[in-house]
Amino acid sequence: MRYALLSVAFLAIAVTVALILTRAGSSLRVKVNMPAVLVAGTALMVLTAVFDTLMIALNLFTYSDALISGIRVGLAPVEDFAYPLATVILLPALWQFMTHHPHLKMSALLKHALIVSRPVSWINTAFPFGAAYFLATRDIDWLLVVGAIYYLIPYNLAMYGINDVFDYASDINNPRKGGLEGALLPPAYHRPMLWLCLVTNVPFLAVLFAAGSPESAIALAVSTFAVIAYSAAGLRFKERPFVDSLTSSTHFVSPAVVGLTLAGASFDSALLLMLGAFFCWGIAAHAFGAVQDIQPDREAGIGSVATVIGARSTVIFTIVMWGTAGILMLMTSWPGPLVAIVAVPYIVNAVPYLHVTDQDAGTTNKAWRRFIWLNYFSGFLVTLTMILWWMTVRG
Repeated sequence: MRYALLSVAFLAIAVTVALILTRAGSSLRVKVNMPAVLVAGTALMVLTAVFDTLMIALNLFTYSDALISGIRVGLAPVEDFAYPLATVILLPALWQFMTHHPHLKMSALLKHALIVSRPVSWINTAFPFGAAYFLATRDIDWLLVVGAIYYLIPYNLAMYGINDVFDYASDINNPRKGGLEGALLPPAYHRPMLWLCLVTNVPFLAVLFAAGSPESAIALAVSTFAVIAYSAAGLRFKERPFVDSLTSSTHFVSPAVVGLTLAGASFDSALLLMLGAFFCWGIAAHAFGAVQDIQPDREAGIGSVATVIGARSTVIFTIVMWGTAGILMLMTSWPGPLVAIVAVPYIVNAVPYLHVTDQDAGTTNKAWRRFIWLNYFSGFLVTLTMILWWMTVRG
């Protein structure tokens, strides 16, 4: 697809959403400061020209002459300016729509959005995408940058934002909500948060769908559906025991699959074993996290793998799944087996709770907090292994 068509599609989406928001907010008598919009828009255009030119000059990415019009501002192709233009079109309408309520403030919404998106977990989805795409293409290009940004912030905002809106009845009775482990989003911000999830995700998804293949489109569709289906009313996969863990694991494995399919990777047995190990890790991570929420989930009438089979059985299940992940990595080609050791600290972290009861399931929160930081340690080891693999491949 030519870049101009992609830019036009992006602009069309921005204009359509802006018209819908403007129509919805027209009766709310909220004024947009047009001089401020023009100044901000001009600044965005200038910054796009400057930084695009610098990044292209440094060979951070390039554009195929066959896919662009050839008209440039500096070194930046004119098609690149569609994105700041779309921002100028969309954001005022979004601002008008979201600030119509006298007690709502955009600054407060953005603050809630930052907490809702779980910044400490951003890397858990951006890294799988970036690593998979980079190892498959061995190149840094614009698609890697766009995908990594998407899976760093907008994807997490949608995943956790939808969850925090539809889980409010449970979260309000959960003492661990309202900080590092999840936001407690006031009801007045539920609707604006869902709109913010929509407008921050759709443009990225449109670009990734347009730039990819049928295989990557299927992977993106599965990834997006899993994000919505886990928490949204009417689907609520998170209340279906075992489906909840499968869907949650999809949240973290699907970015890697999207990256691989966008890069045109071949899915051989070694790659499938690694993805299988990652999927087992995700199932275990979700199930272990559900143990601490047994009491508040039951009080809110929410089912989960932990509320059905109980705290002790769930801990055993998670240890088995982390062990399976390690065994699968041992079956991969060198240096993949080195990653098998990553399973050990997770198992050690869970073993002290082998005899936990449903009544004291909340005590596993201490291990869950360690789990969050273990992910960084695991990411470090995986990165070192990737570097070793890279050196081996390059000889």
